[in-house]
Amino acid sequence: MANLNSEFKKLPRLVQILLLLIPGIGWITEIVVRLSAFLNGKATNQIIALILAIFIPIFSWIDLIWVILFKKLILT
Repeated sequence: MANLNSEFKKLPRLVQILLLLIPGIGWITEIVVRLSAFLNGKATNQIIALILAIFIPIFSWIDLIWVILFKKLILT
C-alpha cells in the first residue's frame, strides 16, 4: 500500500479542503489516510487519531481547519 499520507500532503490545498469538506467523503478520506500512515510506521499518533476519526466523525471538520492552517492533517 502506498503512503497515502504523503500523497495527501502533495495534493493542492483546494483539493485537500474539498476532500475533507464533503461529509461522507471527508470521513472516509481521513480514515484511509490515517490507516495508511499507521501501516507505514507512524503508529503512535496515528492510532489515536484513527480511533478519534472512526468514532467521532466531526473530527474531520477539525482536520479541515487544520488543513486550512497548516496543509496537513492533525497529528500527522
